[in-house]
This record gives sequence, structure tokens and C-alpha cells, in this order.
Amino acid sequence: MVELRTPAEIEQMRTAGRVVANALQSVKKYAAAGVSLLELDEVARDVLRSARAVSLFDGYQPGFATTPFSGVICASVNDAVLHGLPNDLRLQDGDLLNVDCGASVDGWCADSAISFCVGTPRAADLELIATTEEALAAGIAAAVPGNRIGDIGAAIGRVGKRAGVGTNLDFGGHGIGRRMHQDPHLPNDGRPGRGLKLQAGHVFAIEPWFWSGPGSGYRIDADGWTLRSADHTRGAHAEHTVAITPGGPRILTLP
Repeated sequence: MVELRTPAEIEQMRTAGRVVANALQSVKKYAAAGVSLLELDEVARDVLRSARAVSLFDGYQPGFATTPFSGVICASVNDAVLHGLPNDLRLQDGDLLNVDCGASVDGWCADSAISFCVGTPRAADLELIATTEEALAAGIAAAVPGNRIGDIGAAIGRVGKRAGVGTNLDFGGHGIGRRMHQDPHLPNDGRPGRGLKLQAGHVFAIEPWFWSGPGSGYRIDADGWTLRSADHTRGAHAEHTVAITPGGPRILTLP
């Protein structure tokens, strides 16, 4: 069942969204060559702790995972494109880092992700990040009352296809509220006019992620979590929690 949220509930989710945004910005500020992924996780953990927020990731174990997640962020480096498990890997100059974070405050959830370069950026990485952020903006713009789920996916997919990047539909956006992952699933491509009709009160995590090349699938590391491109192409990920309102989409995970 796809639930609708009241304006008051959306405000509560916005509180969680601020915490998540602050955690991501703190991680980005701290990230530098020589810093480990575990250190970045501790930076985000401190932000959540100070806000009395609860991590949505730490201890989470969906059906595909062999072990619970251990961390408050997903930290995915270069060809690790999603669900990167924080470890003692130290960042290097020129790395492409994707950071995902989710938290709840008083039982209401928010989820967001950013991608950025560490130190000296590669031009191709900057282009991939820009494409991913453009796709997120397009998906958000389609999240208006009267449209359908397929319109969000189609908007994201058009950007990816135009840029010639790789797209995978196994993981994508999702409903969010009292739990991080709720119905419906929002694939990062779709057919306009198909699927659930969008109403004011729907809240979704919209999250395009792309590979820099056409892509040839993915593999999961021995940690049971880190999802890595099969052909070692780099990936970027961008995500916001978005409420559909009578006046249009409202991003709940802005700083």
C-alpha cells in the first residue's frame, strides 16, 4: 500500500531531512586524500548523534544482504557504485566518492545521497556527476500531482540515454515514511503515463545512479554489500527525499 502523508507529517520528515543533509555536507567537507571511509562514517555518526537521530542504515539487513549493514553511511568509491560498506580504505587524490545517508527523527525517515570528487577531479567524473544531478532534477520536476510513477522514471531515463551512460533498474527510488523502504519502487527509467497516479501527500526517495559507460552489470563484494560495476567503470549517485504537494515537489533533504 502506498501511503499519503499529512502536511504535519511532511514537516516531521523535513526535520529528519535536515539532519541527513547536514551529515552529508559534513562528510563532504571532511573527505580528503588519506582519510578512511571509517573516519567519514564517524563524522556522519557524530552529526546523527548530536541531533538525536537514528541511523536507517546501521544494522539494516534486507533480503539480498547476507549480513546486517555496519555503518551510518554507504561510502562507494570509483567503480563501487552503491551500498559501499565503510572500511579502512583510505581515499586517494582523484577518487570519485558516492555517499548515501538515511536517518529518522521521532520515527520519521529521510534518505539522500551525493557524489563528489576527492582532490583533483577528472573531467569525465565531473560530467558523470553533472548528468546524475540533472537526472535527479528532471525526476523531481516530474513529481507533481496528476503525473504517474512512469513519468518520473522516464524523465530520469531520458537524461541518462542522452548522455550515453549506463543505467540499471535493479535498484532505484522508493516510497519512504515511517520506514526507509516502502512502496512503490521507482525505477530509473520508465514509460510516461504508466503506473501509480501521483497525489499530494506522496513522499518518495528519488535516486538516479549511473555508470560512466554503457555498463555490463554488477557484482557484489565479499562483504555482501558493496555493489561494484562489472567492467570497472565509475559510478555516480544522487538522491533526495521529495514530498508531492499541491504546489509541486518539495525537497525535504536540502541543507
